Amino acid sequence: MKNKVFAALAAMALATPALGDGFYTVDVDAEFEDVVFNVEMAITNQGLVIDDISYVGQMLERTKEDVGGGKDLFTDARIFSFCSASLSREVMEAKLRNIQFCPYNVYVYQSAEDGAPVVVGYREFNEPTMRSINYLLQQIVAEAAGN
Repeated sequence: MKNKVFAALAAMALATPALGDGFYTVDVDAEFEDVVFNVEMAITNQGLVIDDISYVGQMLERTKEDVGGGKDLFTDARIFSFCSASLSREVMEAKLRNIQFCPYNVYVYQSAEDGAPVVVGYREFNEPTMRSINYLLQQIVAEAAGN
């Protein structure tokens, strides 16, 4: 098991950009619903169950006038929440306070601007004990983006 985790961490170190602004995103030249389907498949292909889908784009559109919003933000935007029992146990055994990061999220959005790409991504965890989760999320995003 440790060799498997070490190999995954080594691969992540080579494949993941340095933690910068805290977000890992990929622009995808595809239809929004196709990317959503790919995210769902990428999560379930990891043996994970989607706990919740937040329809953020629809909520912001529905409440725009109520809160004095002046412009459309997204054509659509969703957040997929899920957890991994094995990786969550690993990271919480390392630090109990890592509970604050669970469930994990992958988001998909398309800006309301004409010609905007679909964006798929996740928030990177700057906590060293969360590297295995960053790696998992990166794999999901890469598969969803067709990489």
